[in-house]
Amino acid sequence: MTTKSWGRGTIRIIDTCKEAELPEPELTERDGGFLVALFNDIFSEEQLLQLGLNERQINAVLYVKENGEITTSAYTKLYAVAERTARKDLNELSDKQILKRVGETNLAKYILN
Repeated sequence: MTTKSWGRGTIRIIDTCKEAELPEPELTERDGGFLVALFNDIFSEEQLLQLGLNERQINAVLYVKENGEITTSAYTKLYAVAERTARKDLNELSDKQILKRVGETNLAKYILN
C-alpha cells in the first residue's frame, strides 16, 4: 500500500466518522505503519477533556448523559457555584454545541445536542 492510498483511506475514515456523528479518529504514524483509534462516544470524558472543558462542565455533560437534562438551578447546587458561573459554563457548553438550551430564560434546561 502506498502513502498516497493511505491519504485517501484516512480521508474516507474521517468522513465516515463525521457522517455517523462520531468524534474524529486519532491518526498516528508508528513504526512505518499507521494507527487509527476510533471513538464510539462523542461525549466520553476523554473527548470532553480534549475540548478544553473545566471539571464542572465535564461532570455536567456526564450528568446530562445519565439524567437527560440539567437546569441552571441544578448546576448551581451540584457544583456549589453562583448562578452567574452556572450560566456562563452552560452557555459555553451550548456555544460548543455539546448541550442544547431548551425553554425560556428562567425555565431553561439543557439537553445533549
